[in-house]
Amino acid sequence: MTEFTPLASLIGGGLIGLAASMLMILLGHIAGISGITEETLPPWPEGEDNRWRLGFVMGLIISPIVYLIGAGHLPVSNVTASGPVLLAAGLLVGLGTSFGRGCTSGHGVCGLARLSRRSIVAVSIFLSVGMATVFISRHLV
Repeated sequence: MTEFTPLASLIGGGLIGLAASMLMILLGHIAGISGITEETLPPWPEGEDNRWRLGFVMGLIISPIVYLIGAGHLPVSNVTASGPVLLAAGLLVGLGTSFGRGCTSGHGVCGLARLSRRSIVAVSIFLSVGMATVFISRHLV
């Protein structure tokens, strides 16, 4: 069972919102993690500076190290799925991100905040498929 952590969740959500807001205000870009990550790899768009993307992705990688140094331990994570199931899940998420033209951060955090109709539809589909997947995997399989 997952432990209820309202304070940590509030702080984490606030930091995500702050990072997304700063990226939009300072650079005019939406914090869609899948798009940012994809565009750190070549080929890069002609004439566009991609250093900010690399910095953003490096921040995602370095953040757990900073947490480890500050707290002295990493948060406990209990993943019970097997390697093949996790691999399949990752591939399906990547496929869904490609079909949806964005991920939960781009659509869910930034798109909903901008009241984007496309994002409202995308997040509704994300949530519906997620709920159906949990129900099927826990009650039917």
